[in-house]
Amino acid sequence: MKMKEFSLHKIIKGGLGMLILILSANIGYAQQEPLFIQYNFNTQVINPAYAGTWDNPGFLVLGRQQWAGMDGAPRTFTLSVQTPLKFKNVAVGLNVISDKAGFEKRDQVNLDYSYRVQLNADNHLRLGVKGGITNYVVNFADYVGYPDGPPDPMFTRDIYKKLLPNFGVGAFLSSENYYVGLSIPKLLQNEHYNYLSTSAELRHVYLMGGYVYQISDFVQFKPTALTRFVWGAPAIFDLSANFLLNNKVWLGANYRLGDSFGFVAQWIFDNKLRIGYGVEYTTARLRSFNFGTHEVMVSYELSSRRKWSSPRMF
Repeated sequence: MKMKEFSLHKIIKGGLGMLILILSANIGYAQQEPLFIQYNFNTQVINPAYAGTWDNPGFLVLGRQQWAGMDGAPRTFTLSVQTPLKFKNVAVGLNVISDKAGFEKRDQVNLDYSYRVQLNADNHLRLGVKGGITNYVVNFADYVGYPDGPPDPMFTRDIYKKLLPNFGVGAFLSSENYYVGLSIPKLLQNEHYNYLSTSAELRHVYLMGGYVYQISDFVQFKPTALTRFVWGAPAIFDLSANFLLNNKVWLGANYRLGDSFGFVAQWIFDNKLRIGYGVEYTTARLRSFNFGTHEVMVSYELSSRRKWSSPRMF
């Protein structure tokens, strides 16, 4: 038991060390993959090892409208499904993502597989792999050039399409009170050369963590953090503070370092159905040209293998 506890402490310290290293990066912002206000509950999209953490079959649907009121602003829809299998410690999942920004659209379908390693009575580590394909589409005919200028020959082709296969890996260490996740959902750096950009999918590294504090019988407090790192750009760092009231309502606030702040509310019904809403406002100059970013999330867990006494914390 002492050896297992020592190994667990080394894993946690290593994860915290990596978080500090990533946060110290000082290189540019880039948004190629969607960002989420409710990332605490939409984890499977970025980490395949999260599949199976619910212990029960279930699904999650999320819709996000970024920078509402702006033409061509990003819109994202996700569907995540996960279920444990009869084989001990094994779970599988499905992710469907539709992401549209401007005239570019990416539709993704991914399958997840995770395996749980029991470290001791209270802690376990899930290791996961993800594989799938992205259908990338851009309609050049939608772009409008200078009205008095000659037509650009690069935009004579109406529609550009390309299928981009990819795979990723992840790890998720957790107990009832905390979690630490590390993942690279896309290991391949696909290229498409469509005149707008030569790199379709960059390699993103995600590191996330959270802890649950029991303040009273009525209130629980969960601070969380998510860091996203892309080579050639600075880390994007999200912080959130969430309160669970009477095991029924989550209320929280988010801050994305140097970029935005937001608020989240989630209602829990019978520990199975969750309905969440998040709103986010940018702190950059873009704030004068939109009405904020809005997210709606619904998740549901099917028949339980265990008897619920409290809702999931993450």
